[in-house]
Amino acid sequence: MTNSTKNKSLYIHIPFCEHICPYCDFTKLFYLQKFSKPYLETLFKEIDSYHLNKMETIYIGGGTPTSLSDEEFEMLLKKVSSLLKDGGEFTCEANVENLTPQKLSLMARYGVNRLSVGIESTHDERLSQIGRFHSFKHAQEVIEEARKAGIKNINVDLMYGFPGQTIDEVKDDVRNIIKLNTEHVSIYSLIISPGTLFFNKNIKEQNSDDSRLFYDTILKMMRDAGFERYEISNFSKPGFESKHNLVYWHNQEYCGVGLGASGYVNGERYKNTPSLDVYIKGNFVSETEKVNQKLLHEYFLMTHLRLKEGFSLKEYNNLFNEDFYLKYRDLIHDYVSRGLAKIDDEKFAFTDDGLIIMDSLILPLF
Repeated sequence: MTNSTKNKSLYIHIPFCEHICPYCDFTKLFYLQKFSKPYLETLFKEIDSYHLNKMETIYIGGGTPTSLSDEEFEMLLKKVSSLLKDGGEFTCEANVENLTPQKLSLMARYGVNRLSVGIESTHDERLSQIGRFHSFKHAQEVIEEARKAGIKNINVDLMYGFPGQTIDEVKDDVRNIIKLNTEHVSIYSLIISPGTLFFNKNIKEQNSDDSRLFYDTILKMMRDAGFERYEISNFSKPGFESKHNLVYWHNQEYCGVGLGASGYVNGERYKNTPSLDVYIKGNFVSETEKVNQKLLHEYFLMTHLRLKEGFSLKEYNNLFNEDFYLKYRDLIHDYVSRGLAKIDDEKFAFTDDGLIIMDSLILPLF
């Protein structure tokens, strides 16, 4: 597959983990060097096959990229850093327990300028419950080390909706996360997906009333602390929105490489194989979908309407050759009158109340 000139972003999937979390449903494997070496060799071939130009954003995710050995991690960063444009955003995900001073030093050397750390909870008993092997104290130390290494843009992940969690615990988590003084925070509710250990143990997701109370509380506390919720689950200080993730939410093309990775190139969405054996044989792509006008319309709405800013009416009207307001006038009036959406001459967007139930609000627009 040839790279598109429209594509300015690269996602790289590192599937390896030192342990498997009981709630995770991403493509992942236990880290073993007999797998990681051939994996990286194949990954580099896949990257080369796209003939990439310089990228505006690069994102290394997983899995756990920092579960690689120092030697492997350096090979990866060396390969990828040459693809970054001057001034581009280069993000790497990390787990607290294997984000060592050596890994941080390698990141600084190869131009990683945005770090995303999976903290998940600031309560050690919760971390143990979800199969994480770090303490919150260790997480605090790691963030400090990252600052010393010169990384000025840090995201941390926080989860809520654990079985038995109280609103006081949520408030405590948010206060502790705010004190870390990072530039960006991603906050997700615990999702129980089929095939995960939690699902097999019949652990249930939080009920919708508690989930709404928790989310509204988090939203208020984060805003009071100077963070803007620019996407349903993402909060940033002004100017620190994730440029890479905004590519997804603006429905723009990007290249995805690695086991189970997804991409969107030359008007075609694709998904790579989740099988390591198949991948290492060089059979990367397992599914493709040509994005016709109907699918483009659905993807446009699904991605843009996750954003606080929604979408430009002019962009919509030009892209689909129809007037959004005229087409959906009754529905728009209904949503606006119920305080779920807002519209003016320039943009259509969901309000705070609308974003919470956006999945049900979008369906009638398809």
